[in-house]
Amino acid sequence: MQSRLIAAAALAALLAATLAAQAATNVYRWVDKGGKIHFSDTPPPPEEVQAVTQKEMGGASVEESSLPYATQVARKRNPVTIYTAKDCGTPCDRARDLLSGRGVPFTEKNAMANNTDLDALRKMTGGSGEVPFLIVGEQKIKGYDEDAWNSALDGAGYPRTRLPGEPVAASGSQPPAPGAPRKTASEPR
Repeated sequence: MQSRLIAAAALAALLAATLAAQAATNVYRWVDKGGKIHFSDTPPPPEEVQAVTQKEMGGASVEESSLPYATQVARKRNPVTIYTAKDCGTPCDRARDLLSGRGVPFTEKNAMANNTDLDALRKMTGGSGEVPFLIVGEQKIKGYDEDAWNSALDGAGYPRTRLPGEPVAASGSQPPAPGAPRKTASEPR
């Protein structure tokens, strides 16, 4: 009796794995030399193609799926951006560490690297250009205040701590100014 249950469970697991593998497939859309559009699950012949696009169906983005569900939801509803500057020093380092320690995915903009970001920062801060400057969804906070930042992140639904084994949330930072060393959320300081 027990061996039948084990066999049935193994068969069900094999069937589920097969269906999952078939669900995550690639779809190719290509235009032939005559302008006719084709859709296929196999790559098009190279000699017949004018343009081709490939779309993975049935699977989620690797980056998105590596984040806990609560973080994914918070990120969609309340994206996080911080404005920093090359000479910001300890406050900006603490800001990055707080976000990374909580596993918060964020975009970092160096306000001194380009005029567009500097103008945007000055507009949001009333001309002061004070960094670090945090944006969580619609909420904006001047300067680094750990309690205020945690409160904004809590209100936006971000978890308090990064889960064990969760990758460090790397910032989608702007390139550093020429000659400046680049720091990312995953590098030690």
